[in-house]
Amino acid sequence: MPGTYYMPGVNLIHRGALNDAGTWARNLGGHNALIVASTGSYGAQQGQMVAAVLARSGIESTIYAGAGPNPTDEMVMQGVQLYKGSHCDFLVAIGGGSAMDCAKGIGLIVSNGGTIGQYGDGVDQATHDLPPFMAINTTAGTGSEVTSVAVITQAEHHHKTTIMDWRLTPDVSINDPELMLSMPPALTAATGMDALSHAIEAYVSTVATALTDALAHSSIALVFQWLPIAYEQGSNIGAREGMCHAAFLAGLAFNNSGLGYVHALSHPVSGKYGLPHGVVNAVLLPTVMRWNAALAGTKMARIAVAMGAGHPWRTDRENADKAISAVIDLNRRLQMPSGLSKMGVEEADIPQLADAALQELAGTTNPHKAASVEQIQQLYRQSL
Repeated sequence: MPGTYYMPGVNLIHRGALNDAGTWARNLGGHNALIVASTGSYGAQQGQMVAAVLARSGIESTIYAGAGPNPTDEMVMQGVQLYKGSHCDFLVAIGGGSAMDCAKGIGLIVSNGGTIGQYGDGVDQATHDLPPFMAINTTAGTGSEVTSVAVITQAEHHHKTTIMDWRLTPDVSINDPELMLSMPPALTAATGMDALSHAIEAYVSTVATALTDALAHSSIALVFQWLPIAYEQGSNIGAREGMCHAAFLAGLAFNNSGLGYVHALSHPVSGKYGLPHGVVNAVLLPTVMRWNAALAGTKMARIAVAMGAGHPWRTDRENADKAISAVIDLNRRLQMPSGLSKMGVEEADIPQLADAALQELAGTTNPHKAASVEQIQQLYRQSL
C-alpha cells in the first residue's frame, strides 16, 4: 500500500495561535507580506488583524482584500500586480478556501509566470517553488490551509480550473478556533459539510492508504460530534476547536488520497451558478454515497460506525444505508436545501453540467466509475 504524502511542515491548532504568526513569518525569512483576504470590510478587518500581528515582529505588509467567493483568474492577477508593485517577498492568506486558493494562484503566477489556465491540465505543472506561504484558516471546512490544491474560476466563461501541484502546499498552517467564534450558523454548516464530504470521499477513494483512512475516519467522527454543536452554539469554543481538528484531518486525508464524484459534480454547479461550494457538496453527498455503496460497501459500513450510526451486527449494506441516512438527517438539522432545484439549478442545464463533471480531476479516484455521461446526468437528476 504505497503512499506519497504532502502536508505543511508546521501546523498550529490551538486557541490564540494567530499570535504566533509573526514568529513563524520570521522563521520563513519574510520581511514584507502580501496578506490575501476575502472581499469587503470583514476581509479587510481580518487582513488588518494579521498585519498588526506581523508588525509586532517587525514585518511589513500590504493587504489585498480581493478574494471573492469562487475566486477568479482576474482576482489572482490583481493580487499578482499588487504583490510585485509592493515588493513583497512572502504570502499570508487569512480566511476560508477562497482566500487561500486565491493566494495559491497568486504565488503560482508570481513564481512561474503565465496564466491560471496553463496549470489546470494535469498535475504538478509548476517548475518553481511558490514564495514562502502561511495560511491562516478562519472557517472549519475547506482544508485549503493544508492542501496542494487550488480551484480558480475562469471569469470569462465561469469554468472552474482545478490546479493540483505539490508546490501549492503552504509552509505553515494556522487554525485558531477563536477566529471562528463569529462564524454565522449558515457558514458553519456549509464549511462543516465541506469537511465531511472531504473525509468521506477520501475514505472510499481508490488510492486511499492506511494513513488517509485513519485521518478520514477520525474526521468523520469529529464532524458528527462537534458540527451540530458549533452550528447551534456558535460561541462554544470547544466545538469550534473540535471542528478545527475535523477539517484539518479531512484536508490532510483528501490531499493525499484524492476526492470523488461529490466534488466532480459540485464544481460545475458552483461555477455556473455561483453557489456556495459546501452547500452544493452537502446536497450531492447522499446521492453519491448511495452510488458508491455498490462497490465500497465495507468502507461505507465503517463510515456509519464512525458517525455513531452503525453497529457490528448489521450487514455492510445495512450499515451503508445507515451512513446515508445519517448524512440526510444531519443536512436537515443544519437546514441545508433539500435539493439542487431549491438552489436554482435547472434540469435543462444537466447535460452541460455532466459534460463538465466528467472532465474534473476530482472524479478520477471515485470508487464507482460512471460508464457514460448519462449516468452522471442521472446523479444530478437524483439530487434535484
